[in-house]
Amino acid sequence: MDLNTIEAIIPVRDRAELAAAHTGAAGSAVLAGGTWLFSCEQPHLRTLVDLTSLGWEPWTASAAGLRIAATCPVAELTAVPARPGWAAHPLLRQCVRALLASFKVRAVATVGGNVCLALPAGAMTSLAVALDGTAELWGADGSTRHLPVAELVVGDGRTALRPGEVLRAVDLPERALRARTAFRRTSLHRLGRSASLVTARLDEDGAFTLAVTAAVARPVVLHRPLPPAPAHAAAQVDAAVQEGPGWFDDVHGDPDWRRAVTLRAVAEVVEELGGAS
Repeated sequence: MDLNTIEAIIPVRDRAELAAAHTGAAGSAVLAGGTWLFSCEQPHLRTLVDLTSLGWEPWTASAAGLRIAATCPVAELTAVPARPGWAAHPLLRQCVRALLASFKVRAVATVGGNVCLALPAGAMTSLAVALDGTAELWGADGSTRHLPVAELVVGDGRTALRPGEVLRAVDLPERALRARTAFRRTSLHRLGRSASLVTARLDEDGAFTLAVTAAVARPVVLHRPLPPAPAHAAAQVDAAVQEGPGWFDDVHGDPDWRRAVTLRAVAEVVEELGGAS
């Protein structure tokens, strides 16, 4: 869609230019892939700040883990090679495939855009929270802060980004990448948007993490020193959702149905990773 209110597109080449161009003022937005930005009218916008000219490497692997640039196209994650010990590597492809989009869109849509859009079904949010991803955030004042992605997404279309703040990268730690994982996705239709996405992770030291997205407005994450019993895990998730965001309700699934399929998936992933009966 043409955005006929745009008066300027500003390519930025370093952090100083980014800070000067993007202050969080009304009428300005950052542009990376633009797959959502150009999909609907944006009558309030006058300026787009182009992040792609910063030239960030899509991803870098190191002893610390995997660093994913905010401008990394979603499809690029399927090209990340498995390193020795990365038992969680299949989760990259699983979450890419969970994104309801054509291969053309996946080749352009960015990881950072998917996270910052903060849709409940955001598959890159699911990936990040499953693997304890941390967001590196650049402020317009030159500051840098780090925030778990599970805390960055705070609601349907809402984030904890401050005015003028930009997501620079998501860091996935090595210990999480070395974990065994389990994955369950449910939608109303075979090629429909995710209505429930459940991931579980068993670290090498036995620590257990379970994350629920898509069925809730913001991620619900449980950390336990050991895998719980499947029924107990389902009860804990249900209680956490009821006390927190509640079960999400939109055209992609009623709350009662989302609750039912999610709790079943929770029990399945816990059992898959060796939860006690």
